[in-house]
Amino acid sequence: MREFEYKQVLVFRQDLQLSKGKIAAQAGHAAVSAAQDANMHYKKWWEAWLYEGQRKIAVKVPTEKELHELEKAAEEVGLPHALIVDAGLTEIPEGTVTCLGIGPAPTERIDRLTSQLKLL
Repeated sequence: MREFEYKQVLVFRQDLQLSKGKIAAQAGHAAVSAAQDANMHYKKWWEAWLYEGQRKIAVKVPTEKELHELEKAAEEVGLPHALIVDAGLTEIPEGTVTCLGIGPAPTERIDRLTSQLKLL
């Protein structure tokens, strides 16, 4: 298997019990929004990630509290990220925090925050 130097991690709340379609839509929001943050503030990371094939990993946390803790940790260590808040048009109420995109960034930097999380 090929080694990737850059990746993006999408972190979902397990307590929401979202449908597969809703997860897919929220993953799209998180991936694009976090990538935009990387493109604006970490251009070299973004370009390298694009070149490598845009590796993404989906993981889960038990509740919204853990999602906010990860967001704060990403901010503190200088990783591009985006917290996704739903518009409330389908399955869940407006304002529900659904997921967090972290990266693209160097794999080892993201792993410091997310390697202990279980795959979605």
